[in-house]
Amino acid sequence: MKVIYVIAISCTLITCTASKSQSLQEAMDGVAQELLEDRRFHSTTIAVYKDGKSIIRHYGELTQGLGNPPTDSSLYDIASVTKTFTGTLAAKAVLEGRLKLEDDIRNFLEEGYPNLQYNGEKITVQHLLTHRSGFPNFAPARENKAAFLEALKTIDITQKPGSSYQYSNTAPELMAFILEKVYGIPYHDLVSQYIFNPSGMKMARFSLVGVDEKNIVNGYDSEKPVEKLRQNLWGGSSGLHATASDLLKYAQLQLDTSNIVVKEAHKKLAESPYDFDLGYYWHIADEGGQTVYRHHGGTYGMQNWFMVYPEENMGIAMLTNSSFEETAGILEGLVEDLHEHLKNQKF
Repeated sequence: MKVIYVIAISCTLITCTASKSQSLQEAMDGVAQELLEDRRFHSTTIAVYKDGKSIIRHYGELTQGLGNPPTDSSLYDIASVTKTFTGTLAAKAVLEGRLKLEDDIRNFLEEGYPNLQYNGEKITVQHLLTHRSGFPNFAPARENKAAFLEALKTIDITQKPGSSYQYSNTAPELMAFILEKVYGIPYHDLVSQYIFNPSGMKMARFSLVGVDEKNIVNGYDSEKPVEKLRQNLWGGSSGLHATASDLLKYAQLQLDTSNIVVKEAHKKLAESPYDFDLGYYWHIADEGGQTVYRHHGGTYGMQNWFMVYPEENMGIAMLTNSSFEETAGILEGLVEDLHEHLKNQKF
């Protein structure tokens, strides 16, 4: 059996009782044990926020055979969970009147882009935010921003915008560009100014330099190490790196029901053909009669699930440095198991 290395918890409430914490720790340990019994996984970090308390536990080894578990400084590529940051900023822009959901996206592009419509039907900001624009999953060009904007001219919209769900990484990159236009501030700076700094996300960042290199988590495709994915565009769809602590700070932001930006970002904007509705890039699902706002992130060698349960004042993040076909489903099932154990507890 694979050895499971465990790092001590982080707890923001020093006054929490041992018995209550132990029950939570046992639940987290059990989920990690089940995950790491599958030898395709090498490590995991599990983070839970509930009722003012944050607990983070790390398991396994980041590098096969070295016995080096993740730490509180480990920076994970959270991949498509990044889209929810773009959605949150878009909600802010809508509330401030900088954007309207019904705006034609061509209003924010310097050239005409006559191809970005279908039989006279415009593509709107809302279509971008809900994967109903008709854009392809991956842009025709991703080597740099100028190439991306030029490649938009080659996209062929084959059906009425808004008529069907088609997951797209192209759309949130264009959304990040639009946010830069309406604020006059680079997208990375917008995320820092309006999300990282107010939330206390001290380690979260897009660009990795210097000391960050020793903290970045390296990924595996099951047994084989894989190269990191390079983000050459704005980062509206992916490319954000964060620690587990950062993600729990982000969960606290998304749990603040008094925050009008969060309330707007969580609004249902469209339906999907799956078991969730669509907000500002958020997937809105019903689990046992309560609403959960969630998103999966997956990239080369790394995957995670991020869940927010407002009615229980709870957020859960589970991350791993392994990525293969079944990873997302395995992680999702384990997070749901953990939530089921914790939902009726007070700690």
